[in-house]
Amino acid sequence: MLVRYISLAAVLGVLSVGPARASGAMTKEQIKAAVVSDAISIPTPGEFFAAMDDHGLPNWSQMFLPKSSASTDSRERMAMMLGVLVADGYLEVEAQDGQGVKNTGKEIINLAKKLNVSQSVLGRGNSISDFAENNDWGVLREELEATQNEVKLSMVEQKDKDLVILVTVGAWVRGMQVASEFVSKNYNPGLADLLRQSAIVEYLVSELDNLPEKLRGEPQIVDLREKLVFVLALVRTKDRKPPDPAAVAGIAAATGALVNAISAGGSDL
Repeated sequence: MLVRYISLAAVLGVLSVGPARASGAMTKEQIKAAVVSDAISIPTPGEFFAAMDDHGLPNWSQMFLPKSSASTDSRERMAMMLGVLVADGYLEVEAQDGQGVKNTGKEIINLAKKLNVSQSVLGRGNSISDFAENNDWGVLREELEATQNEVKLSMVEQKDKDLVILVTVGAWVRGMQVASEFVSKNYNPGLADLLRQSAIVEYLVSELDNLPEKLRGEPQIVDLREKLVFVLALVRTKDRKPPDPAAVAGIAAATGALVNAISAGGSDL
């Protein structure tokens, strides 16, 4: 069940900034000390995928998305795209696809540059490439987590805190898409129960509602919120039962539409 592994999650929610960082890339421990959640812990996509492994080893390579060269000037969409890419990195680690991780790492850093993140974040791109070259899968999971957290911390430091929740949403939506599509094709109650994340969806919706009014009114944010509310209705089951096959199919369709829209780079989601 989700409770079993959510406590292992890195702190990925609302950020508050601790002591000033030293020069150079922060260590994982320094990032965790500086980035704290005051609301809820959200499992990384890697932890989500590991929980799926407990129910039988999925063919992770079948869950890859075609890489998109779409570009956008929207910082909000770039933040969501960055979250999707981080989830893709975890997926490629599960598939032990070293070249895929290296390619995704480059995309993450290129997108981070457009968001003007700090130089220390950019240094993590080389680390991801090096660890992928050596097939250090466990270390790669930690490096992806540290990269995402450090990007968020950099956003806070440059007064882009409103983008932080969008990185989190992008990663969570992609992870949920992967999981729900697999469960839909291989339904069993134990797997389906992993999708019952109503507390997380409620939190994400509430964070979108706390965005500035102008940002909340953007069509892409409106559509994002609407689809999350739709997913919430499907994962909030009676008597804490796993979502049934029809609900799982609905979750997969909604999250798939979101991921495709985020990756397409158009004007609206």
